[in-house]
Amino acid sequence: MNNSKQISGVVFLIQSYSVQDGPGIRTTVFLKACSLRCRWCQNPESWNNYPELITRDAKCVLLGKCKEVCPADAIMIDSRTGRIIDRNKCDLCFKCVPACPSGALSKIGDHMTVDEVMSEIKKDEPFLVRSQGGVTVSGGEPLNQPVFACELLKGCKEIGLHTALDTSGQGDWTALEKILVYTDLVLYDIKHMDSERHKTATGVGNNLILSNLRKIPPEKKIWLRIPLIPGYNDSKENLKQVAYLAKEVKAEKISILPFHKLGEGKYAGLGRIYSVADIKPYDKSRINEIHTYLQGFEIQVSVGS
Repeated sequence: MNNSKQISGVVFLIQSYSVQDGPGIRTTVFLKACSLRCRWCQNPESWNNYPELITRDAKCVLLGKCKEVCPADAIMIDSRTGRIIDRNKCDLCFKCVPACPSGALSKIGDHMTVDEVMSEIKKDEPFLVRSQGGVTVSGGEPLNQPVFACELLKGCKEIGLHTALDTSGQGDWTALEKILVYTDLVLYDIKHMDSERHKTATGVGNNLILSNLRKIPPEKKIWLRIPLIPGYNDSKENLKQVAYLAKEVKAEKISILPFHKLGEGKYAGLGRIYSVADIKPYDKSRINEIHTYLQGFEIQVSVGS
């Protein structure tokens, strides 16, 4: 038995038939744990490196089955205020999840071995090959689980699949360098070119991120991705600097990922505050304007993917 295949990580989603994470049809493996705290993050369930409990209050029918099985007495049921979970008491035993008949409680994240994830990927293999797609390892931040990410990508290369790494670049260069050996395409997020502005919105500056990007070997294909946030990083000056950076690192293209609110409900489900509720998504004309502006720097630009 190859012991490397028994290395485990925490995975919160394996998404088949993805068309937003690289070329062709892809299977995207989302790993838990991230050292950034982007205010607009659409996957807040990816922040921590352990399984978590998420609630869907709209499904709750207040039967109280979850309260009955909770050993920590962390659940309260009230006909007026609904089901309330004291997350300071909750020990994440997840006994409440199967007890809930309406599916209002879910466990987010599982410990999986490389072999277990590869078994899921192989179910999609015919579609991945036929579409000239492959596997993307995303997050969270894969650099927070570097050994697992590396072995997973290595396993994909061993069966001839195209591989992509979706990263913020916030991590150890030595780890990233090892992962790149088994990576065909790097999807590299650029939140903001100004380090202080970057820190304000994500919790960390961008010095390490830019340093790691510039170390990526020139033979590696790079797509820079801009999570485009109204009033934060959509100024012409910032976009111009991203375009210059793309040329500097010989990125194949820039992908703009417009802000949306599809992840808003997850914050309440995790007992967290959604701090960008006041930001309105872009209209189509503004997206087209930004797309055209970036194309003016003679670089390929796409919306999404």
